[in-house]
Amino acid sequence: MRLNEELGIKYPFIQGGMANIAVGEFAAAVSNAGGLGLIGAGGMNTEMLEENIHKCRKLTDKPFGVNIMLMNPEAAQMAELVARERVAVVTTGAGNPAPYIGKWKEEGIKVMPVMSSVMIAKRLEKNGADYIIAEGTESGGHIGEMTTMALVPQMVDNLNIPVIAAGGIADGRQLHAAFALGASGVQLGTCLLASTECPIHENYKQAVIKARDNDTIVTGRIGGTPVRILKNQMAREYVKREKQGADKMELEKFTLGSLRRAVFDGDTTTGSLMAGQVAGQVKEIKPVAQIFEEMWNDCIKVHKQLVIK
Repeated sequence: MRLNEELGIKYPFIQGGMANIAVGEFAAAVSNAGGLGLIGAGGMNTEMLEENIHKCRKLTDKPFGVNIMLMNPEAAQMAELVARERVAVVTTGAGNPAPYIGKWKEEGIKVMPVMSSVMIAKRLEKNGADYIIAEGTESGGHIGEMTTMALVPQMVDNLNIPVIAAGGIADGRQLHAAFALGASGVQLGTCLLASTECPIHENYKQAVIKARDNDTIVTGRIGGTPVRILKNQMAREYVKREKQGADKMELEKFTLGSLRRAVFDGDTTTGSLMAGQVAGQVKEIKPVAQIFEEMWNDCIKVHKQLVIK
């Protein structure tokens, strides 16, 4: 069964829970366009998350979800909040959601941890996860090592629950490939940064649509905290200092507040412009509904063309 059939939405698409970007209004716009909008709790406290959930509910009557970064100091309070609010879906990252899964499922919430390890995904399946979001290293933001092409089929082969592919998906060809690998749906991030409704600064959007094929870089790989962003002065200096052996405190000076500078101030020089490798494919700002429709129709077109003789 496709993801959209189970969730009662038009397309099998989930919007990534991007910190400081995935606010209630954006999540509602995605849900109204036929996908599953997510409110990203990263960068929020519990009160802000509650406000965004209520905003989203006022703007859409469609299902939506919340992404919780479990390293957030208020993760436990956020977990309680989403249970009370009975949102449709919870996705998680940066930690183990096992302590909260039972409560969420009691409230009818679908639980979808974001994973880059088959071994850990299997444990979460035993703990009651409904789906696993298999995120490849092509993604923007915090990443693992395995590519989507390698990770998704291994997740599918080793799990008895559906798998959602994430990382490196921006058009119908990649959507079709995800289905061919066994995914029941996809999570989208970078291509939605260039949507009309996305609340990031215009400078950030322009940086995405002007990006070329090799214009992303991974910071923090040596220190074990890899993050994929667009190349700029901050990123290059960070990687340079990292290779020279700079300590964690020195490196944090480069990243402190950098995502907020990019999102809100449009700082493309010292801001952290999180984006995946597919940024080089994104060439135009469009409404979310148009992005979804074109991706779905292109997937159908690709499928019809792939006749094995």
